[in-house]
Amino acid sequence: MKRKTADNSRIRQLAEKAGRPLADAVLQALKKSAGRGAPRVTLFAACPNSEAVTRAAIRGALGAGAPIKFAATLNQVDLDGGYTGWTQAEFMALVQDEVDRSEFSGPVIVALDHGGPWLKDKQSIEHWPLEKAMQGVKDSLIACAEAGYDLLHVDPTVDRTLPAGKTISIQTVVERTVELIVHTEKHRRQRGLPPISYEVGTEEVHGGLADLGTFRNFLQGLKEGLKSHGLTDVWPCFVVGKVGTDLHTSLFDPEVAGTLVRIAAEWGSFIKGHYTDSVENPEAYPASGMGGANVGPEFTEAEYNSLKKYCAEEEKLLAAGRLKEKSGLLQSLEDAVVASRRWEKWRLANEKDKPFSQLGRERREWLVRTGCRYIWTDPNVLEARKKLYAGLSGLGIDAESGVIGDIVRVMDKYFDKFNLKGTLGRIEKELEAGL
Repeated sequence: MKRKTADNSRIRQLAEKAGRPLADAVLQALKKSAGRGAPRVTLFAACPNSEAVTRAAIRGALGAGAPIKFAATLNQVDLDGGYTGWTQAEFMALVQDEVDRSEFSGPVIVALDHGGPWLKDKQSIEHWPLEKAMQGVKDSLIACAEAGYDLLHVDPTVDRTLPAGKTISIQTVVERTVELIVHTEKHRRQRGLPPISYEVGTEEVHGGLADLGTFRNFLQGLKEGLKSHGLTDVWPCFVVGKVGTDLHTSLFDPEVAGTLVRIAAEWGSFIKGHYTDSVENPEAYPASGMGGANVGPEFTEAEYNSLKKYCAEEEKLLAAGRLKEKSGLLQSLEDAVVASRRWEKWRLANEKDKPFSQLGRERREWLVRTGCRYIWTDPNVLEARKKLYAGLSGLGIDAESGVIGDIVRVMDKYFDKFNLKGTLGRIEKELEAGL
C-alpha cells in the first residue's frame, strides 16, 4: 500500500526504490558524502508550532537547497487537534499545500516528537493511569503512520506512577520503547505501509540516559528487545543525546557530543540534539558529527517579534490618519496567553501567587512572547491578526508574507551553520549511486 507523503521529490522516490525510510536514507547519504570529503552536515528539524512557522520552514529549505524536517509534538498535533488545531492528517495536508505552493522539490521529513505516556500535557493534567496513557500514545503513533509521517520519536521516559523523586528504570524505558515500536510495526506491516524511521531516548534527566554506561545499556537492551519480537530489521536512526543544551542553557558541548556520536555510530545510529533554540555555537553541531537538532520556541519568538514590528507600523499609520481602526493584536495575544494559564509554568520563585498584571512589563512581554505558540489559533487572536493584515494590505504592506520572511531569516542561520545549504544534489547523487 502506498502511503501518503509530504512530497514527491526525487530523493524520496530513490529512498522508496531502495526500500529505505526517507530519514535513514538522507542521513546515510550525507554521511557517505562526508566520507568523500564533503562537509559534515546536521539535519535541521523545525518544531511546527504555527502555520507561519510551517510555511517558513519549507520556504527556507527551498532557498537553501536543503532537506527540511518537522518534529511535531502530541501537544501540537494529535487526534484531538493539539494546540495548533491540526490532526496528523491535517498537518500533512498543510505541508503538502506549502510544498505545492512553493514548488519545493526536496524532501520533507515529517516526524513525531516525544511520543510517550504523559508527555502530552492533557495526560498529566488529567492523571491518566499507565494503561490509558500507553494506549493513547499507541493510537497517536498509528495516526501518524496512517497520515504519512516519516519518523516517530518513541519516548516512554516519564512515569507518573512512581513516587516523587524516583527515576524510572532503564529496563522499564527499554520495555515500553519496545512495546510501542512493536505495536506500530505490527500495524504498519499489516497495512502494507512503507518503512518508517525511529528515534529513541531523551535528553531529559528523567530518561535515565545521563551517563555513558546507562546510554550503552539502553541501546543493548533495545537491540535485544526488538530481536525478541523478530524486528531485527528495525533500528532507530536517531538517539537523543544530552549535549549541554536544555531549557535554560544555550551552549552546546562538543566534547560530550563527540563521545555520544562515537557510541551511537557503533550501533548504526546518529545523535539528535533537542533544545537547540538560540544555541551559541551552532557550527559545532556538524563539526561534532551530530546527526540532527530540533529548534522550536525560537521561531515563535521570531513570529511574535515580527508581528510586534507590524503592530508598531500600524500605530504610525493610525497616528498619521491613514488607518482608522486598530487591530489590537498585541493585547489579544496577552489576553489569550493569560487566559490559557500556560504562562504559569514559567513562574519564578519570587512570582509565586502573583497575578500576571503585577509582574514587570519586560517580564510580562517575555511570558507572552514565549507562550504565544499555544494560542495562535485562539479566535480573538486570529480575528485581530486578520484585521492587522487587512489594514496594512490596504496600504500596500504585505505583512503576512513579511512575517513568514522574518521567520525564514532566523531559520537561515541553521541551514547555514549546519552546512545544509546546497545538499540536495549531494543526497540525490549518493542515492542514485546506491548506499
